[in-house]
Amino acid sequence: MIRVLVADDNPLVREVVRLYLEKDGLSVVEAADGAAASAELLLEHEGCSAPVDLAVLDVLMPGRSGIDICRMVRMRADLPDIPIILISDLGDEPDRVRGLAAGADDYLAKPFSARELALRVGAILRRARRGAGQTEPWVRDVGVAVSTESRTALCDGIPVELTGREFDLLAFLMRHPRRVFAREELLAQVWGWDIGDLSTVTVHIKRVRAKLGEHHRISTVWGRGYAWGRSDIGRGEAAGQG
Repeated sequence: MIRVLVADDNPLVREVVRLYLEKDGLSVVEAADGAAASAELLLEHEGCSAPVDLAVLDVLMPGRSGIDICRMVRMRADLPDIPIILISDLGDEPDRVRGLAAGADDYLAKPFSARELALRVGAILRRARRGAGQTEPWVRDVGVAVSTESRTALCDGIPVELTGREFDLLAFLMRHPRRVFAREELLAQVWGWDIGDLSTVTVHIKRVRAKLGEHHRISTVWGRGYAWGRSDIGRGEAAGQG
């Protein structure tokens, strides 16, 4: 059974989220603070024998914050690259961008709909299952290569460390070269969401560009979106769109 970690110091939040996730057939493990959440993710909790498949982390938990835990998971090569959703009382755009830049797959501001959170959890898990079942060959373009079978990205033959969502975004764009996608389209195609924070896409585009360095061919098409390999419009960030 799929296991979801729900970490929040508010027991009411944990209970409501747990009830909705369990209605969807998911197994929920709870943590009341950052230390307990970290122990669960590191498999150091007493009786913990299996990793979680997705984590919902409160940003402002006592002890270790959700953002710090997210960074820890993304930096540890010995930990699975599990999807992470951050929840927080801090809902301004700089706070959301900070959470997404730490490696989160989504960010929800409180108060939020527990049903919406459950729907987003389901969408992320479905996307992960579809990605795991893909067996298409390598896609290559000017020194960059991706394989959805092994979920590997290479620059001039050297592996590039990407999170799961960063890889999905890069692979999608490379499979559709020179086609422009609006952020709403990428949110639907890559994240599998009909609704969501569009800054999620912007932050992930910037992170993929940074990790590919001079090899990236992701162009910003002002007023329209992003494309892979649109050399006619340049490769940089147009008029601050990102």
